[in-house]
Amino acid sequence: STFKYIGTNAYWLPTLNTNDDIWNTLANISSLGIKVVRLWAFNDVDTIPVNGTWFQLVQNGTVSVNTGSNGLQKLDTVIQMAEQQGLYVILSLTNNWFPFNTTNTSIPANNSLTRNFLSNNYGGMDLYVRQFGLETHDQFYTNDSILTSFMNYTTQVVSRYVNSPSIFSYELANDARCNSTLPGSTTCTTETITTWHATVAAHIRSIDPNHLVSSGVGGYMCTDCPKLYPLTPPPAPPAASPAPGKKKRKATPVTNAQILRERSERRRRNREAAKVAGTLVEDGVRIRGRWVSSATKRQESQTAGSLYDGSYGVDSQDISNIPDIGFSSFQLFPDQQSYGPDDPNVAPWQNTEQNGAQWITTQAQSAAAVGKPAALTGFGLVTQSNAPAFVPFNSTSAPFASDNREILFEKTTPFEVLSILQANSSTTYGVTSQQQSDTYTTWLNTGIAAGLNGIIQYQWGQSNLTAEPGTSVTPPSTTGEVSTPGSPGQTPTPPEETGESPNDGYSTNGTDNVQQTLSSAVQGIAADS
Repeated sequence: STFKYIGTNAYWLPTLNTNDDIWNTLANISSLGIKVVRLWAFNDVDTIPVNGTWFQLVQNGTVSVNTGSNGLQKLDTVIQMAEQQGLYVILSLTNNWFPFNTTNTSIPANNSLTRNFLSNNYGGMDLYVRQFGLETHDQFYTNDSILTSFMNYTTQVVSRYVNSPSIFSYELANDARCNSTLPGSTTCTTETITTWHATVAAHIRSIDPNHLVSSGVGGYMCTDCPKLYPLTPPPAPPAASPAPGKKKRKATPVTNAQILRERSERRRRNREAAKVAGTLVEDGVRIRGRWVSSATKRQESQTAGSLYDGSYGVDSQDISNIPDIGFSSFQLFPDQQSYGPDDPNVAPWQNTEQNGAQWITTQAQSAAAVGKPAALTGFGLVTQSNAPAFVPFNSTSAPFASDNREILFEKTTPFEVLSILQANSSTTYGVTSQQQSDTYTTWLNTGIAAGLNGIIQYQWGQSNLTAEPGTSVTPPSTTGEVSTPGSPGQTPTPPEETGESPNDGYSTNGTDNVQQTLSSAVQGIAADS
């Protein structure tokens, strides 16, 4: 049956300190009409923590799973409550990102962040690699001992929910690729990542034939790479005319020529609009009285770039075409990845909006070529108010925090963070709340028009949560201006023992514009169905 939905990410849900907090958070999500919640179904440590949730101990080449009340039983609670709230859950089984040498001591002291606060501090691939005494990130995909251990963990998670009606899909990994904060080897290719997805997907399906399996990749393509699962579509029946107001879906693979042609057409439209407005920017050089394209533009006209050439070791079309993969997945995070060349004739945030919209339509086309539904499993844009909390997925440091002026990106980062480096000055980083809202509206409407089945915002924020030391929701500081001064002769009011959900720069906690935008999109995608 057809199911179209707006969703949200709340990776931290199993780490909340009380069942009431879990219930209230899910109730607030459900009240907006959101139908799907994506969260981490992994929580790996190399040392058992004193407080808080943990699912698996990975230490010196051995692995043990915590099935206790602070382990997988917490995940059980989330699943059961989601079912009662009428919500479906995407369970992501591991993470590409884990920029830590040890679980408890690697976060810089000036951040004062506890374990499980950052989305990348739940263990993941690099924790396995380090604890099994290996060196390159892609050994996670190819080492027999690691693969056996990961399959064992996967078995224990998946077997718990075979008959659960609230599981939407098992997501094999968040943003898998050849490298991470550990480097990849020279032998890692798109076939390495595709083979791993096929192996793990088949394993899950052998345990649980009742639920979907999805990939969780960022959507990177390799238009010219050899395919392990080439497209062999059966003869298509005559296509019915699209409904009024609907676009006819393309069912052809994405090509480099198409990407370049679309970029050129968008640049032409922007130039025409700038001419009318009297704001045209000529960014080339003048020879004999005529403008010629800049070196940057000439270079961009010859290549579609790293998003489409397999540079990340990911061929999302090939992965989506694996028989056991139920739907195509992709992500959109312009603060951490460039999605196309910028046009000087539009504002920076409008470049972000336009490049993101093209990325969405391209992904929908790729999924249609495979013949499967498509879901945007995470999208986000950092605002100026959220900039001090922004921590890139491959880092542990907030580059725009007031007490952290230095950028501490790992040397092996795969992200194109030039915009962040340029903005690390006196200039305020991030878009305004209104620009974020406008961009989200464009992306959501683009996704609905392109035929996406699911669009999942990153990330949900929740206030008034029970705080406990050493957990993802910690008590507020008792120093500075936390306490509320009383009237003369009265004792100041102590800080309440409540806190907010983790925020790595994308939380919508208290951002009414985003919640209104999501609520409107719920109505839009329902109408599209």
